Amino acid sequence: MTRILAIESSCDETACAIVNDKLEIESSIVTSQIDTHARFGGVVPEVASRMHVEQISTIIKSALNGRSLDDIDAIAYTRGPGLIGCLHVGAAAAKSLALFYDKPLIGVHHLKGHIFVNELIEPLHYPLLALVVSGGHTELVYMKDEDSFEILGTTLDDAIGEAYDKVARIMDLGYPGGPKIDKLAKEGKPHYDLPLPKVSGYDFSFSGLKNACLQLSDRLKRKGEPLIGADLAYAFQEVALHHLLDKTLKVINDHEVKHVLIAGGVAANSRLRSLMSENIKDINLTLPPLKYCTDNATMIAIAALKEFKHHRFVDLDVASLSSFDIDE
Repeated sequence: MTRILAIESSCDETACAIVNDKLEIESSIVTSQIDTHARFGGVVPEVASRMHVEQISTIIKSALNGRSLDDIDAIAYTRGPGLIGCLHVGAAAAKSLALFYDKPLIGVHHLKGHIFVNELIEPLHYPLLALVVSGGHTELVYMKDEDSFEILGTTLDDAIGEAYDKVARIMDLGYPGGPKIDKLAKEGKPHYDLPLPKVSGYDFSFSGLKNACLQLSDRLKRKGEPLIGADLAYAFQEVALHHLLDKTLKVINDHEVKHVLIAGGVAANSRLRSLMSENIKDINLTLPPLKYCTDNATMIAIAALKEFKHHRFVDLDVASLSSFDIDE
């Protein structure tokens, strides 16, 4: 049996997991910095890096839970994309373990982890379309097989999660904005008209929608009229998520697709999940459990198992990458 010890530290979660090639999760530890960064209204890279340094050894020890590294067949870590200082902490820990215990080292693309963690729910069927949505990414990834990654569409400006955070800031909701807007929108009604982004092909754009929310807020302030937060949350979310849905359906209509899945932090959005379920029929649709939407090391281990199968290892001097295309 092959066992992978994986480390994730790309943003504000420090995580370590042990997963075997039967996709059994033998250990998974995640600690979040969200309460710390909420005080600043967003993730502060320097603070995040320092907290990773403080926590990484304890997290790895907790994941091992007395197990010897002799039982581990390879060490994996998130090579990128992510905050470079945070990535370096996880990379340094993984490389130290690999060197000291003479284990193969696997550098994993963060988004591959988000995609392949869905194998815990059901086998993936190809050709597959993954809608990857998070604070830093909005991409439609088309996969003819598990080694093929073609980015059909991406955001031209803000990622969807970033747009949620910025609109939440306009409304003084605090950080993180996504869960707060999702919850508030349930109380909202159709009231405000916001423009649907007009972008050709399969690409996305959220900057104009964000600016429309800001302009609406400023206009109401100048008139002395109150902003109805629930109605703005509703309007923003409906436009933003239908933009995602429309592009996803366009790809399904234009390409052979046997399986659709959503991945990343915004995959936890309740309205997005219902829209996908209501509109994608006669095709396998996978909606990951909420615990696998946010960053974790289990997903890095599952992606690493595929690399291990093909003996795709990295050297100790390989660089971490803050920007890293999934199709590289």
